[in-house]
Amino acid sequence: MSHSQGQTRIVLNKLRRQQIFLLALSLVLMIAFWELITRFSNFPAFILPTPELVLLRFGKALGDKSLFLHSAITLGEVLAGLFLGVGIATSLGYLLAKSPVFERLLAPYIVASQSIPVVAIAPLLIIWFGPGLFSKILISALIVFFPVLINTIVGIRSVPDDLYDLMRSLQASRWQTFRFLEVPAALPVFLGGLRIGATLSVIGAVVGEFVGSDRGLGFLINVARGQYDTALVFVAVFALIIMAMALYSMVVVLETRFLKWQQRPEELDLGTRKV
Repeated sequence: MSHSQGQTRIVLNKLRRQQIFLLALSLVLMIAFWELITRFSNFPAFILPTPELVLLRFGKALGDKSLFLHSAITLGEVLAGLFLGVGIATSLGYLLAKSPVFERLLAPYIVASQSIPVVAIAPLLIIWFGPGLFSKILISALIVFFPVLINTIVGIRSVPDDLYDLMRSLQASRWQTFRFLEVPAALPVFLGGLRIGATLSVIGAVVGEFVGSDRGLGFLINVARGQYDTALVFVAVFALIIMAMALYSMVVVLETRFLKWQQRPEELDLGTRKV
């Protein structure tokens, strides 16, 4: 390892430790602020429970395995919806990026579909496909579809024409152009859309569970709300937050894995500043 690479790694490790410290500090401050509000306000526990009550309810939900079971159902819907939405969006996005005529034909319908809130069409999807697993997967896929589609189109169209000329001069096949030029060039933009889609997929699944379901975290929230068990609502919401953050972090890991070739200017500066 060169001296510049060693310096870069040391500085990046220091920055990661600082980020972890700031995250922990913000969490502690949030809990402290929450505790102060519950202590000095007149809100009853069924409106705003204390952090201690939420923690106790979390332990109870873990003990009876209800939180694990409902979280597993929602996570399955989220992952299936995410894969379905990403698969369709990337395939269609590539076709639209390569065919302006095809884009002009379908663009009005795609934009019109996004002008309708998912909450408005979710009841229709539940009626058409039933209250089972597939309708939740479909709702999740629909909410993931648009940001991934747009980023795929932008990523493919951001490839410079000069690079296409270079690939033609090297007599590259269509597959080689796709694999060695279009995919690497579009990957940074595509993964940016995937970050958004990964978090939105959780929203889609929960919306479907709100409308009609007998399991999942959305169903758990509905039951807890009806019983004025606000602490359980907090527990389910925190579980959804953790799920969304985990999916987002997985996309960040994918970026680190597949975009090693893309060094950022600040990393270059950190590595060469003291050389």
